[in-house]
Amino acid sequence: MSMKYVHPADQLVMFMKRIYDRGLTTMSGGNLSIKDSDGNVWITPAGVDKGNLTRDDIILIRPDGTIEGRHRPSSEMPFHLDVFKMRPDLHAVLHAHPPALVAFSIIRREPNLDLLPTVRKVCPTLKIAKYGVPGSTELADKIGSVFAEGYDVAILENHGVCIGADDMFTAFQRFETLNYSCELEILANKIGNIRSLPEAETQKHWTTDHEKLDDFIPRVISSEEQAARRDMITLIRRSYKMGLFTATHGTYSVRLSDGSFIITPFGLDRAYLTEDDLVRIKGGMKELGKIPSRAVHFHEEVYRQNKDVGAVLLAHPVNAMAFAVTDSVFDPRTIPESYIMLRDVIRIPYADMYGNPEKVAGMFSDVVQAMIVDNDSVVVTGSSLLNAFDRLEVMELTAHSIINSIGLDKIVHITDQEIADLKEAFNLPG
Repeated sequence: MSMKYVHPADQLVMFMKRIYDRGLTTMSGGNLSIKDSDGNVWITPAGVDKGNLTRDDIILIRPDGTIEGRHRPSSEMPFHLDVFKMRPDLHAVLHAHPPALVAFSIIRREPNLDLLPTVRKVCPTLKIAKYGVPGSTELADKIGSVFAEGYDVAILENHGVCIGADDMFTAFQRFETLNYSCELEILANKIGNIRSLPEAETQKHWTTDHEKLDDFIPRVISSEEQAARRDMITLIRRSYKMGLFTATHGTYSVRLSDGSFIITPFGLDRAYLTEDDLVRIKGGMKELGKIPSRAVHFHEEVYRQNKDVGAVLLAHPVNAMAFAVTDSVFDPRTIPESYIMLRDVIRIPYADMYGNPEKVAGMFSDVVQAMIVDNDSVVVTGSSLLNAFDRLEVMELTAHSIINSIGLDKIVHITDQEIADLKEAFNLPG
């Protein structure tokens, strides 16, 4: 969904609702603003429920300082205007108090930006802004000075975060990505030693091979393909709401009976994907005019080498990903349901999925249907889309349970004999 033709007031309502619905701000907290091409600034109001904003609630500030609207503008208006003054290249400012980012603001420490390759790419740099009274010119000056130095992200001491960007979607993407990384760092600290990515390793993620596929023009769209697209969109939107991936990261694919497959596109907002945005891959070629996910060659190899696989899901569920960025071992022998669905979860080195997709795809089997990719993602396969999604959910809930147990007592895993009994009772291979 392009924001190009969406009015600034509607954009503010749309993105504030996303922030509020994800539990990343309260009904009275957080504020957004957009500077339009005429120099007008549109900003969210003070004292209005952020979960029920309408376009009529948004305030307009003219270049001459005239304020129009039925409410008072946000009390943080001074620093929004200061950021726009200091950085004419920015046209959107986002401020909120998400719990994970606030955790770093109250210990006054910068988060690690090198747990996943996407974080440093989306948020190259940030700086901590000194504490100031909310709504004061003092705070505006302190935040404005951070942006004047060229930073696009300021973590505010004992407050929250302020993010600037050329447009509101980019500001939101930075906000969501950074908060996710903070959540990941907090969880990872509970379970093991954190492993950061060196810059040289990060670069291995940014392959452009997915852009180089030849095109084909689909002549017929079967009812099978239409159903696959419909079901994928349903679960992609659900996955986004559940936090299994972020706005632009996470890849699902489904195999069709003719050997082709449907896959999520590169770079498009997962919250607003439609059936038409998905990309069909056939015989090594992509649907005309579309760009598939960066992981397309890996998905293609999984299908080529595993004839029983009907769907491949690559996601970033935060609890499971805590194991991907630490040296802690993920052991699904917790409850019968977890072992039955997950069996042998393996780990593969970072960048192998892109650097050696043939090798990694060949690791899937009857007993290996889920893997953790170091500092990258979680991958699951299934006989169908629903089967794979069920496995992904079970993996995340299992990881969540393991992390929740920390501090209670030592985990008692299901024994080898109990595993043997499960294999016999449920006719499990291996």
